[in-house]
Amino acid sequence: MPLNDVQWTRPVTIRLQCGLERTFAGIYDALDFLENEWPLRHGERHNRAMKTCRGALNGVVPAFVAREAFMAACLEAGMPAVMAPWKPKPMRAARRVAT
Repeated sequence: MPLNDVQWTRPVTIRLQCGLERTFAGIYDALDFLENEWPLRHGERHNRAMKTCRGALNGVVPAFVAREAFMAACLEAGMPAVMAPWKPKPMRAARRVAT
């Protein structure tokens, strides 16, 4: 992982065209995928995702904007995001107050 990578608060898992799933934890991994492993068809959302991911790595674009742009590009290319099941956070026990 490069020093300037920006991790997302929640990873993005997509279903590739071959049916396998792949998870991206941060912007550098997503940009590498966009640049080097993308299917042949490059659309408008792919171009926008490339620009926003580069901007996020340079600190100009918020990470959540790049995440959303990446997910939109994947959907445009027929690789939808796979939603992870929601896991509630365990509740903490209430503190006892000494009286």
